Amino acid sequence: MNAPFDDRDGFIWLDGRMLPWREAKLHVLSHGLHYGGSVFEGERVYDGTVFKLHEHSQRLIDSATMLDMKIGMSVEEIEDASRDVLEANNVANGYLRPIAWRGCEEMAVSAKSNKIHVAFTCWDWPKYFFPKGGEGSGVALKTVKWRRPDPLTAPVHAKAAGNYAIGTMAKHEAMDAGYDDAFMLDYKGRVAESSGSNIFFIKDGAIRTPKADCFLNGITRQTVIQMAKDMGIPIEETTIMPDEISDYDEVFVTGTAAEITAVGKIDNKEYTPGSITKRMQEAYKDLTRQKVAPRKTA
Repeated sequence: MNAPFDDRDGFIWLDGRMLPWREAKLHVLSHGLHYGGSVFEGERVYDGTVFKLHEHSQRLIDSATMLDMKIGMSVEEIEDASRDVLEANNVANGYLRPIAWRGCEEMAVSAKSNKIHVAFTCWDWPKYFFPKGGEGSGVALKTVKWRRPDPLTAPVHAKAAGNYAIGTMAKHEAMDAGYDDAFMLDYKGRVAESSGSNIFFIKDGAIRTPKADCFLNGITRQTVIQMAKDMGIPIEETTIMPDEISDYDEVFVTGTAAEITAVGKIDNKEYTPGSITKRMQEAYKDLTRQKVAPRKTA
């Protein structure tokens, strides 16, 4: 069993200082803990290089801005701190987690005077999904009661910690039913995503994915869309209804942690990971390892 995250060796960058892992703490009355005033990033490190570091660093600032938080760091400073914590922990292949949150100056809904704290940490993390059906089977998703909300009711385009409460409840519901993850609809009953990964469907050599209008437009999602275009695979962002999913041949989910993971089942509908999913996985692997991605063929 892995050690709990508060009791590990290593270092954490906190408010400009590199602290021993166990000494990086926050007060129990931190506003971010009580009211969800926190934003974060999840980033993969491949052979010592953070994939899409600039995009993740910019999104951290953008997410904070949506929550009326001023991080007080530039993109370049965020990138420097990211590299420093990776070097301090000797992590060459793993996961990087920057996070910013509101401190303790006020303990009420309003937090105008609260200091914004920033931390960076990292750890080895080879895989996110371990399908219950075994390696190569694809993950099993279950439709759950929790839905992605109207964008006028939550900061859905920010990577805000509070948004993930829905995902946690959704995933727990799916896991309690014996599945790997949740299959989530949105507030209009349309297909949205899994608990924390974007979803793609394949039929007749073409890829379709829901429009990211009420959930996070993931950096991996954007990467996969561009990869498909470069590879000459038709791809469309569109409305997908739950009664359509049985029409598709392949399904996969994407995310920084999940990378590109095949889906083997949604409720009672089974899918077989096929040629396009495998091509996308190989192309993504090459891209993250700084190899040349395949180009469109004649």
